[in-house]
Amino acid sequence: MTTDGQNQALRLSQPLEELLQQIRWDDQGLVPAIVQDAQSREVLMLAYMNKESLGKSLESGQTWFWSRSRSELWNKGATSGNTQQIRSLSYDCDGDTLLVLVDRNGPACHTGEDTCFYRTVAELEGSTELARGRFEVLAELERLIGERYKERPEGAYTTYLFEKGIDKILKKVGEETAESIIAAKNGDNDELRLEVSDLIYHLLVLLRERDLPLDDIMAELERRHERPRRD
Repeated sequence: MTTDGQNQALRLSQPLEELLQQIRWDDQGLVPAIVQDAQSREVLMLAYMNKESLGKSLESGQTWFWSRSRSELWNKGATSGNTQQIRSLSYDCDGDTLLVLVDRNGPACHTGEDTCFYRTVAELEGSTELARGRFEVLAELERLIGERYKERPEGAYTTYLFEKGIDKILKKVGEETAESIIAAKNGDNDELRLEVSDLIYHLLVLLRERDLPLDDIMAELERRHERPRRD
């Protein structure tokens, strides 16, 4: 899901000075930071942070790194616009690697690829779809809808829905729900597949309109799954 350009405050689990002492900085004062898409869990890039860039990242809510080639701080997306809003930041058991979950606003790689790790060297035969993740398409669709919400490209159906507003979106959700019911009642799985796909798309549009992330829905389902069963 893309951000709307508004930085969100990060809640720290400990004071910054204590955190800096927990990190095992290398002899150049750096620590590798793995950046991962908060929605799809796809690894986007590997960069390095020093104490200053880590502090700026936590203060601003956007990723800041230290460029080893240029010997300077850089704010990801400051030039390209492909910013990264931090969702969470963690460090591993040894304290020598950071993991940064982000909502990305555009590609992570300077080549224009979504991820810097786009060159596949080897993979288990027949594992491509499994590697993508069963529900990765939902995260990608949510991200695309977020872009449409922000940029409003002319002629796009999603733009049309957002410009018509909540009543139009709710009407479409109702229509697709009814059509899904009819397809199921008729025993037509081909038609049901199409109608449920349309319904899911319009539900994602509704969630974006109401600024409710899909992650919140998944978290609610997870909480319900963890509750004691009564049957």
